[in-house]
Amino acid sequence: MKHLRTVEDVMTHAVISVDRGTAFKDIVEQLRMWNISALPVLAQDGQVAGVVSEADLLLKTQGTDTTHDTAAEQLMTRPAVTVTKDATIPTAARLMARRHLKRLPVVDGDGRLAGVVSRGDLLKVFLRPDEDIGAEIRELIMYQLLPQVPTERHVHVHGPVEVHVHVADGIAYLNGSLPDPAMEDIVVRAASTVPGVVDVKADFTAPVSA
Repeated sequence: MKHLRTVEDVMTHAVISVDRGTAFKDIVEQLRMWNISALPVLAQDGQVAGVVSEADLLLKTQGTDTTHDTAAEQLMTRPAVTVTKDATIPTAARLMARRHLKRLPVVDGDGRLAGVVSRGDLLKVFLRPDEDIGAEIRELIMYQLLPQVPTERHVHVHGPVEVHVHVADGIAYLNGSLPDPAMEDIVVRAASTVPGVVDVKADFTAPVSA
């Protein structure tokens, strides 16, 4: 499985949308037909002008009998909460959780609709095989992180570095020998950034002084 790092890697590219003039009943029909809870509303230039959801429609029906005269522009929530396609998966997940959203329109650099991402899409990252996750952790720690630690983190390395990585059900188990205790926190935090990692458990030892 490819590395799933950005929203573009997991989003749905074929998106159902409506324009500002779409009528109430047509919006309801689109939601029902595609079994979704919200639709992006597009301006003429393709930018996302707002989002109309089931909640928006239900609020409009309370105390009114003129739903057939109501268009998306009057119903939608604006400005739309969107995410850029190059945003990281954790960034999108935090935004959805903070705003209590099930789906997010994804936009390109010009604000035009590029796709849509759902909670289920964001969870795809956790389908990565454990072997792939483990291989990426080893590469990250041994070949990218640790060679830079002494100069970037001011950690003085006086002894062998030995890191063993085992991943089971998305949990990364790290053990081995680190010559400086300060390195353990750096290694654990780095491993936790690898897509698909659910948790990191470390058990490192320091070399015995002569």
